Amino acid sequence: MRTYTLHLPEGSVRGDPRALEQAHVVRDGFSWGAFAFTVLWFVRHRLWLAALLVLVGLVVLALAGRALGLSPFAALVVTGLASLLIGMEAPSLRRWTYGRRGKPARDAVMAGSQEEAELKAAARWLDADAAPGAATGAETTTMTRPTHRRSDDAVIGLFPASEGGR
Repeated sequence: MRTYTLHLPEGSVRGDPRALEQAHVVRDGFSWGAFAFTVLWFVRHRLWLAALLVLVGLVVLALAGRALGLSPFAALVVTGLASLLIGMEAPSLRRWTYGRRGKPARDAVMAGSQEEAELKAAARWLDADAAPGAATGAETTTMTRPTHRRSDDAVIGLFPASEGGR
């Protein structure tokens, strides 16, 4: 079972089926496509800024390896490690991009496949009677934002201001 996050436009109301037309479901975990195809994977998912950052990072890495005079085997190992890092972080970069575009993660589900995750997420989203913070089953969780805010004069730890008028 894998964890998937549901990304919907900000301001979407739970139970609104039109919001699901713009929804994205992102699988958490290692991405073999991003590992093997790096920049092309980001372009395929329309993650332009992330693709540009990865391309610049790989070019800088190649130039640094050439400037340091790395052997071809060492350059291959460094490239493989960079691809491994990209494969591990690609889903996080995808979630970050959706959040930056105004589609934050609104829910998380556990499922065996992408299709199952989409069905579970859509069913939970359309269930307007369910509380936004309540999970519908043992295999699902809901991502919520904290509702309380710390005031400007709040004290963290043991400070003299917390002791009153001493």
